[in-house]
Amino acid sequence: MRAIILLLLVFVAGCSHSPDGKDYLGQTPKFDIERFFDGPVRAWGIVQNRSGEVVQRFVVDIDGYREGNAIRLDERFTYQLGEGPESRTWLIRKLADGSYQGQANDIEGMATGQPYGNAFRFHYEMDLPVDDTSYMVSFDDWFFALGEDTMMNRSYIRKFGLVMAEVTIFMQKQPQN
Repeated sequence: MRAIILLLLVFVAGCSHSPDGKDYLGQTPKFDIERFFDGPVRAWGIVQNRSGEVVQRFVVDIDGYREGNAIRLDERFTYQLGEGPESRTWLIRKLADGSYQGQANDIEGMATGQPYGNAFRFHYEMDLPVDDTSYMVSFDDWFFALGEDTMMNRSYIRKFGLVMAEVTIFMQKQPQN
């Protein structure tokens, strides 16, 4: 019986691997997604599988700019380890209630976003290619401001509610040309 309870506790702990946005409401510096992505941004990241092994290492160059009432992010990826998409384009709009919606060329449906003080949470689904197949997964994507021009991004990739991989990205605004 104890083994079953322990197994259930481990399973539940594995499913609840995500921050609570309310914990960041009063923290500074405030993360303003529209200001941060207005202009060029460079990002360095890794993807770790369930075992913690680094399976991707990459650099992303992001050109962000206003497009009407939306933010457009043109991302270009370069991989030092592993493979992935070469590019992605996001179009993100702020809604009247202060939340955000976003779409990208390889994202299923609509991404939803919510600011929380120095944090921002983005949630979406993606048909993620892995080797010779693809898997519909859920991204729980968190941005944390470290300063006015720097931030960390942590993404939890889930399948059936379990974290299958984690992404860690450091982003820094670049000088405008």
